[in-house]
Amino acid sequence: MSARDRRAIVAIMLAVALATLDTAIANTALPTIAVDLHASPAASVWIVNAYQLAMVATLLPLAALGDIVGHRRIYIAGVAIFTGASLVCGLASSLPTLAGARVLQGLGASAIMSVNIALIRFIYPPHRLGRGVGMNALIVGVSFAVGPTVASLILSVANWPWLFAVNVPIGIAALAFGLSSLPQTPRGKHQFDVGAALLNVVTFAALILALGGAAQRADTRFVLAAAAVTLVFGWMLIRREAGHPAPMLPVDLFKRPVFTLSALTAVCSFAAQGLAFVSLPFYFEGILHRTQVETGFLMTPWPVVVALAAPIAGRLSDRYPPGLLGGIGLAILSAGMASLALLPVHPPVADIVTRMAICGAGFGFFQSPNLKALMSSAPPERSGGASGIIATSRLIGQATGAALVALGFGIAGRHGPTLALAAGAVFSGLAAVASSLRLFAADHRAGRQAR
Repeated sequence: MSARDRRAIVAIMLAVALATLDTAIANTALPTIAVDLHASPAASVWIVNAYQLAMVATLLPLAALGDIVGHRRIYIAGVAIFTGASLVCGLASSLPTLAGARVLQGLGASAIMSVNIALIRFIYPPHRLGRGVGMNALIVGVSFAVGPTVASLILSVANWPWLFAVNVPIGIAALAFGLSSLPQTPRGKHQFDVGAALLNVVTFAALILALGGAAQRADTRFVLAAAAVTLVFGWMLIRREAGHPAPMLPVDLFKRPVFTLSALTAVCSFAAQGLAFVSLPFYFEGILHRTQVETGFLMTPWPVVVALAAPIAGRLSDRYPPGLLGGIGLAILSAGMASLALLPVHPPVADIVTRMAICGAGFGFFQSPNLKALMSSAPPERSGGASGIIATSRLIGQATGAALVALGFGIAGRHGPTLALAAGAVFSGLAAVASSLRLFAADHRAGRQAR
């Protein structure tokens, strides 16, 4: 790999780390920010929701735009918007200002996440793509793991605006590396469909509102209305893009069995992750009677082991089928989540840590091969659309998992977290089946090509 390629990887990883860290940092500091801005807890949730809504609603349009104007331009614009919005967040003196700046941050993060894997595809040769996506998964895992710790360290020595201000020098560094090193990628000849982009924004924003409303036990009429908007506008989006050479919602890529199964695997596995990470704090504190400090330490083994396993799985995916590796990893994750649900009332710490590490190993073993399968099953000129589906699948899966945790509380009361962990084991099992089916889909495709 050339020095320029290494600088390009540094640029991508810095931006991915920023986008991943920012979610965890904001979640950790939410109570502190709410008190300082004199906002109610319910209103302060928009500090998080605004970021997530902007990300999910714009991922696919920005991925499609990247295929047209070049992934490099989308990345650079995304980092610039994210960095500028971070500065505005740090200077915000009211909740509306902060929420508005978080929308811009989410837009910048969406631009970064919509093309990061597509850029990696054009930096690494096909036989080493697994290493590239493994490195991406490593950065995401580490950032996710250290986010709460970073937030706590910053808050121990400075006020909450510095949580956002620290992004500025890192963003400037990512821009400097990116401008001098990111590759120029092939551009599509089709036009950007503004109407489809608007339909996409409404569809996915309504979907997240429906899932979030269900998770927060909002008025049933609101949840049903948001779900209805999702279905109607989603149907309009598919109808509008029928026959388009590169649709924004890439329904044409879903005609490829390996791509469809990889996306299904991602949604189910991230739903399992969402079920786990939302329910586990309640499980440790409410059922196992651990303190908040102990809960923080007990949550750590999962993301740490993911960060360790992801690069290894990425290298293995250059030699072995992603369907096989993903199936094995997700079966391990399913077993790990089932073991957590079956913990005794007073388990030793080592027992909890071991089961969390098993979950992390399973999840880390699936992630990199699945990323490679999604990107490899799409043609190079559609890399932006495939990269957008990766990020969209992750966010939808996590939002679904959070909504199902709320349902678990409604069904089982204080034992809702146990039910959620059991549901996570089921989702992981379904993801393992979907991943394994890719072996047959790949064999069938190879047979057709041979004929």
